[in-house]
Amino acid sequence: MDAETIRNLIETGLPDSQAQVQGEDGVHFEATVICAAFAGKLPLARHRMVYATLGDLMGGAIHALALKTLTPDEVR
Repeated sequence: MDAETIRNLIETGLPDSQAQVQGEDGVHFEATVICAAFAGKLPLARHRMVYATLGDLMGGAIHALALKTLTPDEVR
């Protein structure tokens, strides 16, 4: 697994999102995801939205994913 593939999966699964993904060892990754659909949602709900874009890869090919989830307004 690589960071670019994860970025593509997240951005495809969450339309109008922007994701930055890092991870050097191929199993542990960090991602910052900016998406308007996160508005009004608690962090756990936001994380579940991102995990849903990755499906069965979580806990398999992706051993760990540290997330920072923000709305566009929270970035400013």
